[in-house]
Order: sequence, then structure tokens, then C-alpha cells
Amino acid sequence: MAAVFYDGFLLLAIWFVATALILPFNAGEAFNSGQYFYPLYLLAVAFGFYGWFWTHGGQTLGLKAWKIRVADKAGGKLGWRRAGVRFIGGLLSWAIFGLGFAWCLIDKEGLAWHDRLSGTRLFFLDGPG
Repeated sequence: MAAVFYDGFLLLAIWFVATALILPFNAGEAFNSGQYFYPLYLLAVAFGFYGWFWTHGGQTLGLKAWKIRVADKAGGKLGWRRAGVRFIGGLLSWAIFGLGFAWCLIDKEGLAWHDRLSGTRLFFLDGPG
């Protein structure tokens, strides 16, 4: 969970930059609740962040710091489709009060809902990430 929070802070910073990039297209004004593009844009930015790291080495900065790697069940690299399923599954895992993440504590293979859904798993590395 520490890696999740670590990456959360990094994603928050990326969202600040992403918001600054599109503010000129909203006349420099803050986005309001009636603008549906903005939350979808932030969701796409989040998928781009996680998807790129998962498909290019399997480690976000948080996962690298804690020596964890995301891969398919055989240990292979993830493709964009599997990363997308994992991302959507992760959203569902959070949406139900994080129960999807806590599930790994009682799962016989230690997998969270999004791991089961996407056919992925976390590998804990012994050496440098």
C-alpha cells in the first residue's frame, strides 16, 4: 500500500501540470462540476501514467522504490490491453472502499481483484529494482 500512496502523490503532481496545460482552453478559469471533459481528461492522464509504466518495465516510481514489479502471471511484460483492464479493475477495487485491494489479504494466491480480472500479479524483487 505504501507504493500506492507514493504513486498517488506523483500522480497528483502530474494532474497539476496536466490541468495547467489545459487551463488556457477554459479561458484560464477553474473547471466546474458541469464540465464532464475535465474528470475524463484526468482519468485519461492517470491511465497514461500507470499504463506507460506498466507496459515499460512494470514499475512505477512507487513500485520501484518498494522493489515490486507488475507482470502477467508468468512474469512477462504487460500489453496496453491488459494494462487497461488492470487500470479499470483498480478503479473498481477503490470504488468499493478499497475492498478490492484488501482482498489480497484473504486470497489464497494473494491477488487483488484487479490482478484476478487482468491476469496480472505483483512480483517482489530481491535485488535493485
